Amino acid sequence: MKNLYSEALNLFETTRAWRRDFHANPELGCQEVRTAGIIAAELRSLGLEVHTGYAETGVTALLPGAHPGPTILLRFDMDALPIQEETGAEYASQTPGMMHACGHDGHMAIGLTVARLLLAHRDAIHGAVQLVFQPGEEGLNGAERMISDGVLDLYQPVNALAVHLWNDRPVGWLGISPGPVMAGSAIFTIQLKGRGGHGAIPQQTIDPIVAAAQIITALQSIVARNIAPMDDAVVSVCRVRSGDAFNVIPPSAELAGTMRWFKPRVKETLFARFEQIVKDIASGFGCEASIEINPLTPAVVNDPAVTQRVLSITRQAWPEAEIETNYQTMGSEDMAFFYERIPGCFVFVGSADPSRGLNFAHHHPRFDFDESVLPRAAALVTAAALDLLSGQ
Repeated sequence: MKNLYSEALNLFETTRAWRRDFHANPELGCQEVRTAGIIAAELRSLGLEVHTGYAETGVTALLPGAHPGPTILLRFDMDALPIQEETGAEYASQTPGMMHACGHDGHMAIGLTVARLLLAHRDAIHGAVQLVFQPGEEGLNGAERMISDGVLDLYQPVNALAVHLWNDRPVGWLGISPGPVMAGSAIFTIQLKGRGGHGAIPQQTIDPIVAAAQIITALQSIVARNIAPMDDAVVSVCRVRSGDAFNVIPPSAELAGTMRWFKPRVKETLFARFEQIVKDIASGFGCEASIEINPLTPAVVNDPAVTQRVLSITRQAWPEAEIETNYQTMGSEDMAFFYERIPGCFVFVGSADPSRGLNFAHHHPRFDFDESVLPRAAALVTAAALDLLSGQ
């Protein structure tokens, strides 16, 4: 690992240049045409077999080792977000209303660096590495779409790894935990239909706002009273739309939000109680309710055996790192779709530096991270891949 880190440091100027170029030229999910073109060209320049067009803009490449063996998959996401950047950085987004506010620009730079490091050590590889650069991670089902397009059928990987730069923690911190580490997620929309009228004569109306208020409050009882205290779940109403005037009771209201969970049985309880509460309260207030629940991702679940190997090599190679082995977040990630099919490990890599103001949360207009983490992350991914393909 020390050698790998030294090699990654030697590539740092190139790694940082990639990251800043991607950051200055963000593209939204499944529209990463320029981004994908750069990645495909870089991988081809290394002599790798490259395939494009998965989920429209996804790229995958095979890096064969010098010895026979299995294939493992390394995933790096590519998409930016519809956010107006406010960092003031010299490499800030040049596209109004778009920015890399989640670290995917860093992930891609790490991925391209890992490709170079692995190629330099292909004599130690017993098998092959499938590099996957995924579009549309931010709620556009990019992973699921790449799988549907056959990305796993190409080389049939047996394990999968992914890293996520994590601004909730400082550089030097790592989250490597077995079991569920990121939540399953769904989005919901509730349409309430009542009968509008004058705000001064409410008895002649069926007020959807009053029904909506009761539903918002009652939905919080699901987590408080229907989910076991040792389990985790979230129900958040994040959007309420109704009415246009101060003295008019509107005929309808709309609520929208998200649900999160780790365990399948918790998901079942959430969905069942959600529907029952909404319909019963709406009916009690004389409203009609229609509900739409769209699951986005399952939970990200780290395979215990793969995670233990990643932990072991990390402790040997990065002994000074603070490693948290029971870290979980209610955030979601569609890497979960890969892990439903092949065992793997998702690693969080602390990337914040509060002393330099590089600690704004993911999806914040001022999000940025400490670029010194890039070579460490690249060396870590490379070391984990080499360990899994060591032939032992």
